Amino acid sequence: ITNMDIKTKFSDKVKDLEASAIREIFKLLDKPGIISFAGGAPDPELFPCDELSEVAADVLKNNGKIALQYCVTEGYAPLRDWVKNRLVSQGIVKENDNNETIIVSGGQQGIDLASKSLLNPGDAVVCEQPSFIGGLNCFRSYNAEIYGVKVQSDGIDMEELEALLKQHSNIKILYTIATFQNPSGITMSLEKRKKLLELAEQYDFMIFEDNPYGELRFAGDDVPTIKSLDTQGRVVYLGSFSKILSPGIRVGFTSCDKELMERMIICKQVQDVHTNVLAQMVVYGFLTKYSIDEHISKLKETYGEKCRFMCECMDKYFPSSVSHTVPEGGIFLFCEMPDGYDTKAIMAKAVDRGVAFVPGSTTMIDDKAVCSSFRMNYSTASKEQIESGIKTLGDLLKEEVGE
Repeated sequence: ITNMDIKTKFSDKVKDLEASAIREIFKLLDKPGIISFAGGAPDPELFPCDELSEVAADVLKNNGKIALQYCVTEGYAPLRDWVKNRLVSQGIVKENDNNETIIVSGGQQGIDLASKSLLNPGDAVVCEQPSFIGGLNCFRSYNAEIYGVKVQSDGIDMEELEALLKQHSNIKILYTIATFQNPSGITMSLEKRKKLLELAEQYDFMIFEDNPYGELRFAGDDVPTIKSLDTQGRVVYLGSFSKILSPGIRVGFTSCDKELMERMIICKQVQDVHTNVLAQMVVYGFLTKYSIDEHISKLKETYGEKCRFMCECMDKYFPSSVSHTVPEGGIFLFCEMPDGYDTKAIMAKAVDRGVAFVPGSTTMIDDKAVCSSFRMNYSTASKEQIESGIKTLGDLLKEEVGE
C-alpha cells in the first residue's frame, strides 16, 4: 500500500505555515536544571489557585447545570457585562456608543476572528518589527501580505509607516501591541497613538490594538489606549485574563464596532460555538468574590522587582556592545547584539550551557533572515535563577563578541 502525498492537499492558507518557533524551543528545554527566559507566561507562583479552586467548586455545586450547558456565542452574560463596565470605567470604550464586546477563547482568538472577518487574499497588514509571532502567523494564514515597520524607543516609526502607506494601497489593518510590546517591552507614546489614528483615517485602514499586558504597569505614567482615542470605530481592542489571572483558562475579550462584531460572532460560531462556559463562570466568580485589582498589584510588584533585577544583572554581566530595553511594565525585554550576529545559533549554544531565550528572528516578518536580537522573559524565573542565567549568558555573549 502506498500512502498518498497528503501535502498536495493542503490549502494555500496553511501549506507554508510553520509551527511557532517559541513553542518548538520548549522541546529543547527538557534538560534538567535549565533556566528558561524563553517563555511568555505569568509566574505560576502567583496564580490564585486556592481562590479559583473554591470558586470552581461553588460554580459546579450551585450552578453546574449552567456551567456544563451550551452558552450564547457572545459569552456568559454576567462576565460580559463585568468586562464592558470595566472598559467603560477605564475610559477605553464609551457608554452607549456603537461598540460591542464579546468573550473569546483567549486574546489570540480575537485576532483570528477579526482577521477572518476583514482580510481577503492580497490584502496587506502592517505589523511592528519585531512583533508577536501569534499575530504574524494569524495574518499569514489568511494569505495577507505583511509589511514590517520598525519599533523605536517610543513606538512604531511613523515616518516609515506613512511612506509605506503612500506606497501600498492594499493595506487594510495595522496590528500593534502599543503598551509593553511583545517582544520589545516598549510603550508607544501618546503623540504617536494620536498620529496613528490620523493616518488610519487618512489612508482608511483598521487598527488591531492588542493589550494583554496593559494592566501590568510597574513604572512610569499610564498612557491612554488607542481605543480610548478612537472616534470612528477603527480600533479593534483585544484584551485577556491570561496575563492577570491565568493563561490556561483561555478567557479573553474583544471590543469593536457592532457591525464588524456581527461578522466575528458568526465566525466564532463556526470555530468553537462559544468560549468554555465553566471557565467564564469561574473567572466571573473570582472577579466578584475577590479583588482583581489587589491581585494585579501583587503581579506588578513582583514583575517590577524581577525586571529591575534582570536589567541590573545584564548591565553587570553582559558585554557593553549588547544593549537592552527597559520596560515600564509587562513581562518582556529585548536585547540587541551588534549587526551580523545570529542569535538563533547562539541560542543553541546557550541551551547547551543551561540557559534559553527567544531568538529575534522568530519575531520578524522574514523569520528566515539572520537576526542579532533576542527576547527575554523575566516573569517566571526566580531572582536566583535570573542572576545565574544572566551571568552564564553574559559569559557566552562575551565570547561571541570578543570582549
